Amino acid sequence: MAEKFDNDSGVVTEQKPKEKLEPKLKRPRMYRVLLHNDDYTTREFVVDVLCGVFHHSESKAMEIMLHVHYTGVGVAGVFTREVAETKIAIVEKLAEEREYPLRLTMEPDENPDE
Repeated sequence: MAEKFDNDSGVVTEQKPKEKLEPKLKRPRMYRVLLHNDDYTTREFVVDVLCGVFHHSESKAMEIMLHVHYTGVGVAGVFTREVAETKIAIVEKLAEEREYPLRLTMEPDENPDE
């Protein structure tokens, strides 16, 4: 411990060194972007979106597209809120331009370790 001398009273006091506190950063909450099946959006468009916007390989995009086709919904990816919202907006704009009713939603990811 360091000593501190008080000039006014002539008393020597002990002063504890200040601890350096590391800021505790929390990981941002992650969100799953979900693709929903419909009867009009082509499989090719869904694969193109999964490759172009979500950066999946063509084989992974085909796997996701088929899962969505047969089960009704599938995960396109897991992102922070802002990234998920941006990707949804991009895909909705592309779908609207091609007159597809493709629907995407997002929900909080329940598995933060993945």
